Amino acid sequence: MVSRTVAAGSALAAGLTVHAAWNLRALPEPDLTPGEITESVSILIPARNEVDNIADCVHSALDQEGVEQLEVIVLDDGSTDGTASVLGELLATLDDPRLRVVTGTQEPPPGWLGKPWACQRLAEQAGGTVLLFTDADVRLMPQAVRAAVRALRRRQLGLLSAYPRQVSEGAVPRLVQPLLVWSWASTLPLAIAERSSRPSLSAANGQFMVFDRDAYWRIGGHEAVASDVLEDIGLMRAIKGASLRGGLVNGRDLATCRMYRDARDLREGYAKSLWAAFGGPVGSAAVCSALALAYCVPAVATVAARSPATRAVGAFGYAAGVAGRAIVAQRTGDRVWPDSAAQPASIGLFLGLNALSWLRRVRGTATWKGRVIP
Repeated sequence: MVSRTVAAGSALAAGLTVHAAWNLRALPEPDLTPGEITESVSILIPARNEVDNIADCVHSALDQEGVEQLEVIVLDDGSTDGTASVLGELLATLDDPRLRVVTGTQEPPPGWLGKPWACQRLAEQAGGTVLLFTDADVRLMPQAVRAAVRALRRRQLGLLSAYPRQVSEGAVPRLVQPLLVWSWASTLPLAIAERSSRPSLSAANGQFMVFDRDAYWRIGGHEAVASDVLEDIGLMRAIKGASLRGGLVNGRDLATCRMYRDARDLREGYAKSLWAAFGGPVGSAAVCSALALAYCVPAVATVAARSPATRAVGAFGYAAGVAGRAIVAQRTGDRVWPDSAAQPASIGLFLGLNALSWLRRVRGTATWKGRVIP
């Protein structure tokens, strides 16, 4: 007799994989053909303690093809690690009038988190009709801005977002970081989400956010998400709430990002914000339970169930989960093998990070780059 729990988990894994396969067909690809865009574009980069990242990020931002009017503005957000010195050297050596550096001398006021506050200050300095917010650990490809502006205008969007190809080195980052893209690809119906005004059907990534300037200020800019830990998703929801349209584009050929250098950095990054990802403790418990059912239970049953029939059903569920991870990785430029085969371990680590995030939230000990997250 087949265990009902294993059968349910395997069916859920298979269903999510089928959805991912269907969903990826609706993921738009950017137009990478040569040409020129005449719109003015502002690339806005908040930087706090990014001494190892900021130079390469700035170089990639300036090295854009086919953009006639471009400015790159960096806000040094109270860095204490030499970021300011690197930016000073860039200004002197590049002597490029397109590059500006703003010094953030004021700590976020009450009700504001650090990144939204920095981004709001950047937007106030920007002169472009298109605003591209990116992070210091992102490397824009030369065709990124041109392709993003084309997609923004052709699809008549207020906000276009992309998930850059994630660069992961080391066992723990390779297990966990690909889940960033896999999660929305497996769960969010893209074809419906772009047409829908429902805030729940929102996905966005703060590593690559491209706004029509008027749309950005129509929602109040980052003030609309001043206290949001996940400000990127909050901005997409605000766009939809203002009867504007937002959408995604495949970011594989637009940018790369190495968010975390090692397991410790990854742990601290996820622990600061996972508690806010699923709408509260009940939603978080429900999502984590579903993930464990779909990806951990079948894998365990494959090797531990007494019944051959249950082991076979578990093996089917495990294979379905691996297939879902693999097809998303292949489409979005991530490493496919052998990483996809470790999907149950990836989910197990994610569940542990979610628990740690909630523990720190309850204790009030969540921090990021030296600032307490209230």
